[in-house]
Amino acid sequence: MEEFIREFMDYLSVERGLSKNTLESYGRDLAKYTVYLKKDGITDLNKVKRPEIQNFLMSLKDSKLNASSIARNLVAIKVFHRYLAGQRLLKEDVTSVIETPKLWKTLPDVLDEKEVEAILVSPNSRLKQGIRDKAMLELMYATGMRVSELVNLNMTDLHMDMGFVKCLGKGQKERIIPVGSKAKEAIQKYLEKARPRFLKNKGSDALFLTRLGKPMSRQTFWMVIKHYVRDARIKKRVTPHTLRHSFATHLLQNGADLRIVQELLGHVNISTTQIYTHINKERLKQIHQKFHPRP
Repeated sequence: MEEFIREFMDYLSVERGLSKNTLESYGRDLAKYTVYLKKDGITDLNKVKRPEIQNFLMSLKDSKLNASSIARNLVAIKVFHRYLAGQRLLKEDVTSVIETPKLWKTLPDVLDEKEVEAILVSPNSRLKQGIRDKAMLELMYATGMRVSELVNLNMTDLHMDMGFVKCLGKGQKERIIPVGSKAKEAIQKYLEKARPRFLKNKGSDALFLTRLGKPMSRQTFWMVIKHYVRDARIKKRVTPHTLRHSFATHLLQNGADLRIVQELLGHVNISTTQIYTHINKERLKQIHQKFHPRP
């Protein structure tokens, strides 16, 4: 099974050109799947039938995995089996008769404007780390970039004189995003006062660097956000994606057109962006129930 997975991953990387993050996601999901099958006494994928896959999905549900993650696991399994059947490595594609479960809509957690402000003012501007963290947080909230897009920015992606940043999103699609004055100010301060100290006379094209002078990773930036969420005494569950959700929600609350928000976020399908309209409706309902005399 491991050999089949390696061959499949090579196919996804070379022929499909999937991103590193997507490849890692497929790899993790298929590793869980094969571990489950082996525990069930199955070492030959030709012996896998529909019940085994359904039982695997139920085991994910029992482990409290959310619906979208379970659906993603099923997609990985279906693409894997379809590929193997197409290469005649399997006799049949048993997943062709398995439907993707309908997902229930889960609204992402968002911060209100005061909570975002509390996080943005938390970094200590007297320290080089604080200057860097301030620039990263301001830029993420100003643009709604994904974490992977933020940490992968290079110096050449900055066009501060023209007021925009260029980033590479999912599917290697490039987009241009305007940057507001607060973020520009924070970035300029970082470039002048902190980044040269992180470089330590080394060369690097990466915009945001760690104390070792290496490019910032997604995991490290997540720890950075957690630190400032604690400092701001915010009790909500906040992830790096929360700033992206908050960016989109605040734009719509202040009258932005949905199509513009879609473009800024880099969503291929507007239905993905429409979840933020549901957030606004939920907020309106909460306000109505709180303040109307007969809720």
